[in-house]
This record gives sequence, C-alpha cells and structure tokens, in this order.
Amino acid sequence: MMVPEKSETTLRQRVRAELEEAATGVGLGVNIAIAALILISASLFVADTYPLSPVVRAVLAVLDRLILGAFVLEYVVRLWAAERPLRYAISPYALVDLVAILPVLVGVFDTRSLRLIRWLRILKLARFLSEERWLGREGLIIARIVFTLFSIVFIYSGAIYQVEHPIAPQVFGTFLDAMYFAVVTMTTVGYGDVTPVSEAGRTLTVMMILTGIALIPSQLGSLIQNINRIQSVTTIRCEDCGLSSHEADAVYCRCCGTQLPEPSSPKRP
Repeated sequence: MMVPEKSETTLRQRVRAELEEAATGVGLGVNIAIAALILISASLFVADTYPLSPVVRAVLAVLDRLILGAFVLEYVVRLWAAERPLRYAISPYALVDLVAILPVLVGVFDTRSLRLIRWLRILKLARFLSEERWLGREGLIIARIVFTLFSIVFIYSGAIYQVEHPIAPQVFGTFLDAMYFAVVTMTTVGYGDVTPVSEAGRTLTVMMILTGIALIPSQLGSLIQNINRIQSVTTIRCEDCGLSSHEADAVYCRCCGTQLPEPSSPKRP
C-alpha cells in the first residue's frame, strides 16, 4: 500500500522540479513553451484592438481560448505538484496566475494584458542562460530590467485601454494610443494631448505617475550600472568550465570557482 503513495510523491516532486527549476531539457522546453504562449497571448490582445475581418477575429478568438486552456491546465498542475497546495495558492506567483485566467473564464473583465506579468515567473528560470553562457550574468540582469519595465508599461496600457476605450474610442482607439499615453504619463512628460475621462482612468493615471516616479529612475540607474559593468568585463577564459566573461580583477571563475589564469602580457619587441 505504501508503494503507490511513494510513487505519487516522487512524480509530484519531479513535476514540481521541472516546472520551477527546469531541471532537465523537458522542463526547460515546457517553460520556454509557456513563455511563448504568454507572448502570443499578449500579441493577440494587442491585435484585437485593431480593425480586423470577422474571419480573422474568429480565428484569433479560438487561438486565445486554446492558450487560456493551456494556462488553466498549467495552474492546476502547479497546484497539484506544490508541496503545500494551500500555501502555494496564496503565494504571489499563484495569485498572479489566477488573476490572469479567472476573470476571463467568468466573463467579468479581459485580463489578457495581465498575463504578461507572468513572465516574471519565467525570468526566474533565466539563470540557465547564464549557466549556458548565452548572455552572462550582467546581460541577464539587463534583460530582466528591460523586460520588467516593458511589462509594467504593457500592463498599464492594457488597463487604460479597457477602461477608456468604451467611453472615448476616438482618443483611445488602439493599443498604441494607450501605450503612448502610458509612456508619456509614467515618464512624467505629460503633453496633455490625451487625457482620461472616467474616474477609473484617472485613478490609473495617478498609479502610473506614482509607479513612474518610484520605479523608473531606480531601474534605469541599475540598467546603466550594469551596462558600465559589462564594459569592464575581460575575456579571460576559465580552463575548467570555459566561461570567458569575468570582471577585470577576477581571480576565480564565478561559475565553477577554478583559479583563473593570469592575463597574458603583451610581448615586448
């Protein structure tokens, strides 16, 4: 009687490791597929704000429903594989997943723009890029900062579009109009050529301004700092693991800990 329970526990642990840590090629492939579906879903949301033929709109609606079904299945699997399902259900990542699918299922509010924030979960797995030496540590940090900023702008753009488009379609006609307003507002430029009409739109505008003041300067400062750090990286190659991106004063490899060879001095004539 104990064997099935042990087998079930082992399966749950394996599934949890694949989803949370991308422990093998299969887990990595699954997470890349999820990331691709998130981007496709966001693209479908943007496309839906533009004039489309009924046939194209119907095809996109079917595709979006299939993606939504995949997200629901992923949420159920994650909940089942969690070590403590109840504790997982109230975790920030799980709540984001639920918010991104539940309102759409019950037809209350279109939250497809919120699905992009689920990329923050995927970025948590991006350390494999560093391990494979595709981007390096600093490049990975820059990618996270850039995508975080883009995600925030995208989510605010989607929210302000859904709030203001039904009231003022001539002003917020497409997603690009909403993104223009979001960028101008969050950077506190404030041209004043586009203004929200509804109370919800004005509330979102205040949130955009506060987010821009609190987040953008720190994120841009961190971005510039990491770009400067990349410029100081030398190409000393580790003889053990092959990693070649190290800071100029590095003595040991930051990947495997092996002592680095001294940089060869230029030959004198």
